[in-house]
Amino acid sequence: MKGSLFIVTAASGTGKTSLVKQLIATTNDLAVSVSHTTRDPRPGEVDGQHYHFTDTTKFVEGIQAGEFLEHAQVFDNYYGTSRQSVDQQLNSGVDVILEIDWQGALQIKELYDDVTMIFILPPSKATLRQRLSSRGQDSQEVIEKRLAGAVTEMQQYVHFDYVVINDQFEAALTELKSIIVAKRQTLDRQQARYGDTINDLISE
Repeated sequence: MKGSLFIVTAASGTGKTSLVKQLIATTNDLAVSVSHTTRDPRPGEVDGQHYHFTDTTKFVEGIQAGEFLEHAQVFDNYYGTSRQSVDQQLNSGVDVILEIDWQGALQIKELYDDVTMIFILPPSKATLRQRLSSRGQDSQEVIEKRLAGAVTEMQQYVHFDYVVINDQFEAALTELKSIIVAKRQTLDRQQARYGDTINDLISE
């Protein structure tokens, strides 16, 4: 049975990456697709685990070759999702999460009929500012640039299927898990998984 595709989007500093990491660690048959990017690695980031880090020339060549399901330029850097990688995971029966920005999410929505889109919001602008500042990785100029763009990003939540407010981490994680579990219990998924059992139950 083919896996399901989930998209998780949020403004920078909302806690998306931490939530998805814990979701993957505590949920069976669920994987995150590793995106490609031209930005420099942050401290502690590992190539192939957090992102596939590449240069701009190679990324643009990939765009021209049709290697990406979606791509976008965010804060002067390119980000993209490998078509081959996602399709391989889905075809193997694994549910796949894409951690991508709203532009990429809308591009993917046009390509896949069965995609579940989730937008994560912070509880307030003040909390978002505090989370961005507490990283200690970006200059004040970069932080202000991210904050300015965050409002525009968050306005796009209306295009998504679900909204999760990341105020309390464990509560937000539980809500994310409930979306995954609910998707796995839909009629078409259960018919594919338990077709013989269901047919036996309803036969006279």
